[in-house]
Amino acid sequence: MSREVNPDIVWHQHAVDQAARAEQKRQQPVLLWFTGLSGAGKSTLAGALERALYSEGFHTYLLDGDNVRHGLCKDLGFSQADRDENLRRVGEVARLMVDAGLVVLSAFISPTREERDRIRALFPAGQFIEVHVSTPLAVCEERDPKGLYQKARQGEIANFTGISAPYEEPLNAELTIDTSRGDLASQVLALLHYLTALGILKK
Repeated sequence: MSREVNPDIVWHQHAVDQAARAEQKRQQPVLLWFTGLSGAGKSTLAGALERALYSEGFHTYLLDGDNVRHGLCKDLGFSQADRDENLRRVGEVARLMVDAGLVVLSAFISPTREERDRIRALFPAGQFIEVHVSTPLAVCEERDPKGLYQKARQGEIANFTGISAPYEEPLNAELTIDTSRGDLASQVLALLHYLTALGILKK
């Protein structure tokens, strides 16, 4: 549920802004939003890309679905309202990190287009890149790294995306990667080429 900001709370413009931070870091700040089914390879792909960027001297931060629930969102459960709030918080944190001049990577199922579009709306054009990790359900279920699909099939987990709850594929994702095709190195290279072509990464 959204709340109106108290009129006594005023946004302050600081002397050091996003442009200055970006210039210092030799990069254009951006959020790469990896979305896809559980087991699609979102975290693996985002983590490999972050390692590649870090090795080249770029300034990054990876927001992972499980990690934020250890702290930022530890008070939230898995009702629809809590899932919405989880993504709202992540979007706002990502916006602050992008304002700090970072290349931010996030790995969240984020199953609905509405959820993803709300986060996209927080950013100026070009600063939100949706990466659809389109690995087929059968492959994700075969991997099942946490045993979640098995539990969902047995009815132990309700509203599990891809089994008992829908996943809405992006209609206009900037990039689509099926991790069941090719290897991780080539997938990371494709992402790096894309970011370089956009001028996000400056050598």
